[in-house]
Amino acid sequence: MTEWREATLSELIELIGGGTPKTKIPEYWNGDIPWLSVVDFNTGKKFVFDTEKKITKAGLNNSSTKILKAGDIIISARGTVGVIAVLGKEMAFNQSCYGVRANNEATNEYVYYLLKDTVSNFLQIAHGGVFDTITRDTFKEIDISLPPLPEQKSIAEVLSSLDDKIDLLHRQNKTFEQMAETLFRQWFVVEAREDWEEVTISYFAEHSKSSVKPSAKENVVYAHYSIPGFDAGKEPVFENGKEIRSNKYQVSQNSILFSKLNPHKDKRVWLTLDIIPENAICSTEFQVIKPYEESCLYFIYGWLTNPENYREIASGVGGTSGSHQRISPGEIFSFPIPKVSLEVLNSYSENVKPIFRKQQINQQQIRTLENLRDTLLPKLMSGEIRIASNG
Repeated sequence: MTEWREATLSELIELIGGGTPKTKIPEYWNGDIPWLSVVDFNTGKKFVFDTEKKITKAGLNNSSTKILKAGDIIISARGTVGVIAVLGKEMAFNQSCYGVRANNEATNEYVYYLLKDTVSNFLQIAHGGVFDTITRDTFKEIDISLPPLPEQKSIAEVLSSLDDKIDLLHRQNKTFEQMAETLFRQWFVVEAREDWEEVTISYFAEHSKSSVKPSAKENVVYAHYSIPGFDAGKEPVFENGKEIRSNKYQVSQNSILFSKLNPHKDKRVWLTLDIIPENAICSTEFQVIKPYEESCLYFIYGWLTNPENYREIASGVGGTSGSHQRISPGEIFSFPIPKVSLEVLNSYSENVKPIFRKQQINQQQIRTLENLRDTLLPKLMSGEIRIASNG
């Protein structure tokens, strides 16, 4: 195999700066050009296809923002440093990010994985202050070992094949979620019966508040259902008790975790089925809804996540801070719900349970593939594991 050479990251890439059109000029905003900020790609996914905000051609021409091509890389450079994604289409972007494009010594696909492998270096080198920041000089400080182009392509193909499988499973789970929503709507909205009485969520479920103090068992590994874990793909984070300072709630199987934090901004409702890790706990930002009967689980979940119902619950937020507003547990447990018979709920559960089971299996496969990818990544990038190239 051809020898690798030593280089710095900056030798392989073109860095492109972004910008923001003036917010006080309406003609610059709400156009057709996607405009990226870190909130758009801080999702844990490889690709970003859309943005929260869009700008006009005038906004593009009268600011320092630039257009990145599909396949280019975006990396956050300020505040939340080192978040990386690949653009699925042309987009503009703000000044808190860099666009990254490989030169003729590398490929964009390889550089993406190289950046993923070196993100810890970015965090170490980032300049402190009010916000951590990476500059153009930061890329000059990161040393890498560079394989020839044919081997780069082979390495990227291996890692991309894993990411492609992960992406497919995520898309399948999104489809399963839509199927479950359709079934729920058909059973309990379209075909709702007039003789169903109105009760509250507390009729079907208890508010489980069993407290756990992880720090009391420093070496026990806990499966921590946290808000960052939810946002990163509905995966609990595994941590030793000594790393978890505050008390948490115990999570049991067949429960629903409903986030009380900023529900009007972020919809976080986490369904746990009958297979959960040992020592499962959750942030006290989640309210644990434990159905009295297992057959009620999917009905309650469907009712709470129904868009109309969720919006009504989320509208009860309170608090003085705009960034940290919460609903009280009473908003959830006193929320109206039809008193459907257990016979109907059993029947509905039998129909929808296979869909959620397939989601669960996919999630386990995603976890396995992610672990394999994350294990291979540093070994492939360092040359510890070599792959024969086709070139």
